[in-house]
Amino acid sequence: MRQGQGNRVSTVLGRRLGGELNKLRTAAGKTQAQAAQAISATSTKIVKMESGWVPMRDPDIRVLCEFYGVTDAQVVQPLLDLARLDRERRKAKGWWTELPRVGTLAEYVAMEEVATQIRTWQLALVPGLLQTADYMRALGVTSDWSHPDEIELLVTTRTKRQARLRGEKPLEFHAVLWEAALRQQVGGADVMRGQLEHLLDMARLPHVHVQVLPFRAGAHHAAAGAFNVLSFAEAGALDVGYSEGVASNVWAEGTEASAVFTHAFERVSRASLAPHDSLTLIDAISKGM
Repeated sequence: MRQGQGNRVSTVLGRRLGGELNKLRTAAGKTQAQAAQAISATSTKIVKMESGWVPMRDPDIRVLCEFYGVTDAQVVQPLLDLARLDRERRKAKGWWTELPRVGTLAEYVAMEEVATQIRTWQLALVPGLLQTADYMRALGVTSDWSHPDEIELLVTTRTKRQARLRGEKPLEFHAVLWEAALRQQVGGADVMRGQLEHLLDMARLPHVHVQVLPFRAGAHHAAAGAFNVLSFAEAGALDVGYSEGVASNVWAEGTEASAVFTHAFERVSRASLAPHDSLTLIDAISKGM
């Protein structure tokens, strides 16, 4: 989330929506001044809308789409859905806002709360939504969260996030892991064995899909680093890519940028073992510890 003057806030969802409207306006050959006139607003408001600084009203989106010559419900409805999620996101006073030292993770957790699907590629670690408490604690010891209370805060935060995999409308979660993430003994053999058994249990849920890219697959398309693809409508529609680095986190908000992440995930998924074979490998590694 980017802070502006006063109460203005630029959110990831707002920028994603604004970028789509900007693209539609440009394709229609309209100026920001003309768009502003269509909704009886100022050009400044259009600038703010297209930059994600203000929440958008459904009537404004419908009028702008019609002004741009876009009437296909399959195009307009995802924009309305995204606007609704952004409004809810801005008003939400989620549990994550009260936690100290969450920092930039707060924006990701807020996005995770409203996403309908998450696809994740991991090279070295089990995804946070599938981690056990002991595995989390072992990771906490190696981080700069060295105090026991801080480590327990990390465990509490991730455990709360895992609630997205439960309930009436659980998150659709698809994880592809490099084999190294299964063999690296985070916390030792006992902790890792428990983690792999938990991974097997979670993978049996109908909305959780786990694949493994085995060592024998050799070089692959996503060797550069781990990343997530968050979806907020139908799969592939209005996706957002996210990559967490050592010094900074990267959001891929535009259509072209997010498509790079989506394409990379699809390629590494195709190169991986089928879900059944993946679980067989996970089970074998667990029993071998």
